Amino acid sequence: MKKRDYTQLMAELAQAYAKHSPKSAKLHERALKYLVDGGSHSLRLLQPFAPRIVGAQGAWLDDEDGHQILDFWQGHYGNILGHNPKAVTSVLAEVLKNGYGLQTGFTDRLQIEAAQIICEQTGAEHVRFTTSGALATMYAIMLARAFTGRDLVLKVGGGWHGAHPWGLKGVGFHDGFEGVDSAGIPSAITDEIIVTGFNNPDMLCDHFREYGNKLACFILEPVIGAAGLMPATRDYMQTAQELTQKYGVLLILDEVVSAFRYRAGDAGALYGVHPDLLCLGKAIGGGMGVSAVAGRFDILSLVGAGGGNEVKFSGGTHSGHPASMLAAKTCMAHMVKNEAEIYPKLAEIGKKTRRTVTHTFTEEGIFIRFAGDRNEMLPGNSLHMLLFPYEQDRQLITPEEVRNPAVCDITLGEKVMQLALLLENVYTVHGLGCNTTAHTETEIQFLAKACRRAISRIKNYL
Repeated sequence: MKKRDYTQLMAELAQAYAKHSPKSAKLHERALKYLVDGGSHSLRLLQPFAPRIVGAQGAWLDDEDGHQILDFWQGHYGNILGHNPKAVTSVLAEVLKNGYGLQTGFTDRLQIEAAQIICEQTGAEHVRFTTSGALATMYAIMLARAFTGRDLVLKVGGGWHGAHPWGLKGVGFHDGFEGVDSAGIPSAITDEIIVTGFNNPDMLCDHFREYGNKLACFILEPVIGAAGLMPATRDYMQTAQELTQKYGVLLILDEVVSAFRYRAGDAGALYGVHPDLLCLGKAIGGGMGVSAVAGRFDILSLVGAGGGNEVKFSGGTHSGHPASMLAAKTCMAHMVKNEAEIYPKLAEIGKKTRRTVTHTFTEEGIFIRFAGDRNEMLPGNSLHMLLFPYEQDRQLITPEEVRNPAVCDITLGEKVMQLALLLENVYTVHGLGCNTTAHTETEIQFLAKACRRAISRIKNYL
């Protein structure tokens, strides 16, 4: 394996970017005086500085320097219809104009209508809303532990379930996925987290044989986000369902990324898998901060008066926020009504994106791969992590391969290409990102030209 040193290249790209976006650079200096690293979400704070955005519409962003930037990050993969779709913003604008929409601290019919859509589209019995995916998964794990009376939590190596104590083990790759990913978490909690392998039914069976009677839950993403955006296989998902039922373990599907991404509902249904608890977020909010835990009433009742309010899942001050609930109800209803049009379109533009990017890099003599590109259950994948394996015949079917710097050039995919493409007014995360219905053939051709220009900057360093 050829050792690549990108120190000089990154310095050159940073210098060019400072000239390209001087206003964002100046705002970054100001931000550092008041905000840690200049912002409030680490993944957004690319080096040497992030573009400061003033507008967003469809597939495009406008920044402080007057650039139009083609965006594949799209609200952390949350936008299905693109930025600020009129189907949602027109409804929000009307209610805000008429004096409703900001926080009231009361309930209204919007929560009922949004919850009804989730129940009808996923088969869940009840719903409770909160404000972020991390809170949803944390509450789901608390519910599972309370309901089963067990302590152990099983999760997948490389799976990201948000920044809470049960989520911050086995995310980052450190010669494997056994490490704890944050300081400040009691070992009493991390010792109760068992890490298994994604798309590895044999390992999963071994873990259930060893720990099954002590496990409260198995939390699983049908599409593992931070470790390749690769879908689970049918065998793995069905094995998870069978094992959890056999051992009395609650199956939690974390569909914060995948719900409403492949159909107007949960992705688990496409596998014939029905979880005990389902975590939703991102797309269901229509661009607003909405997440939810849905599932069996006998489990969720533990948060209510009938269950003695045993689990303190209060949701937070802004849970059920009127404007957020209106956006959620409006966006989900739109996706349900237009399901036959939206999802085939996403599938087709996703296929074109991968094909075009692959062709562009191949013509330039650079081998790339998209993890999870070939999957029999979710063939219409509109989520894309662009990877640079050192060996051309490497299939990249596990998170262990995707996040291992000895297998893939992580720096090239995560840092070099991001900055090189931003110089061409294309914003990417984890190599690329996602498609929305706002991405068309025009945007894909723009991306292809940007890739060629970016490659010309980096090719001599490979």
